[in-house]
Amino acid sequence: FSGVVVDLCVRHKVANSLPYLLSLATTANIGSALTVTGNPQNILIVSLAYDDIGWLEFARNQFLPVCAATIINIGMMFVYYGAELFPGSSGIAENFGILFFGNRTPEMLAQEHAYYARQAAAKEGFEEESAGWTIWSKLQVVIVITFLICFGIGLDVCVVSICAGAILMVVAAYKRQHYDPRPDNVQYDHEGNPLPPKKTYDMDGNEIEPEEEELVTESETTLTEVDYGLLMLFIGQFLLIGSFDDTGVPQAFFNVSMGKCAAQMTEGPCVYWFVMIITILSNVASNVPVCQMLAATFPYATPYDWLQVSFSATIAGNLTMLGSAANMIVAFQAAKVGDRTFTSERHAPFGIPSTIICLYAGTFLLATFH
Repeated sequence: FSGVVVDLCVRHKVANSLPYLLSLATTANIGSALTVTGNPQNILIVSLAYDDIGWLEFARNQFLPVCAATIINIGMMFVYYGAELFPGSSGIAENFGILFFGNRTPEMLAQEHAYYARQAAAKEGFEEESAGWTIWSKLQVVIVITFLICFGIGLDVCVVSICAGAILMVVAAYKRQHYDPRPDNVQYDHEGNPLPPKKTYDMDGNEIEPEEEELVTESETTLTEVDYGLLMLFIGQFLLIGSFDDTGVPQAFFNVSMGKCAAQMTEGPCVYWFVMIITILSNVASNVPVCQMLAATFPYATPYDWLQVSFSATIAGNLTMLGSAANMIVAFQAAKVGDRTFTSERHAPFGIPSTIICLYAGTFLLATFH
């Protein structure tokens, strides 16, 4: 969604897109902690727990911590970026009035009027497109709801995920091939008039007939959307962590760092120190490799232990830019469309305090109500 967020910021003439990109990355991280299928480390953790944690059980345990972390993150976003999000607002009280009661400041009204004026000018001479959900959007919603119901009734997570992904890809492919308009390759001059196709000639001066346009297959379309740089980054991480596990250094590090808490890492006050260790490691090696490393370190961990690891490793991803895949994906996608405001230096002033508060508030709730 990074490209969509940047596009909306440009369309609405937002001077600073950082609060919106930061909200996207941090809330995506926090929300992904709720379910087994929310992020890769949760799926890995469930496989490490030998399926002792069901989909509904996982979501039920993580519901309160995730809700608390979301509320804290939203509140801190208001505190840090209230001036950008609510132009002309006098403070937090007025921000809540704008958010929940539809109030508007003079600056916001001026921006809205300017936006609607631009929209009205852009629509002159064009037929208004029909609004509402298409049959394809409704079909995708039905597939996703069925997907979630299958999780809820306890069907195998891997099988359901693969089936749902395959069905969505087939539906998207059918729509693209049979219903979406073909790309217009006609070039136009500065007045909007179509230009005739350019003629090409061989060495003897004979005109070369243009070849028929080749049909782009779904495989080609799908492969062009893969971010190979990011894929290679994660492959390298897994190879490095897998080799590192074999040295025995992770086990020794945890025994030394946990001290007397090594035998009861998620009990009593020890859980808060354990969470801090997970947070530090998640921002050194990223959260998915850390969960893989913990599997070799604590092979007999209980389901509750893994719930704490899941929550802390996921929320820890908001501490720095390198903490999670979501941060890097948002930064890479925004950079692709020319927006480079989402950087490590700008992320840290918000990410560090927000993550620490969310992390320990959620850890307390999970330890108390699991």
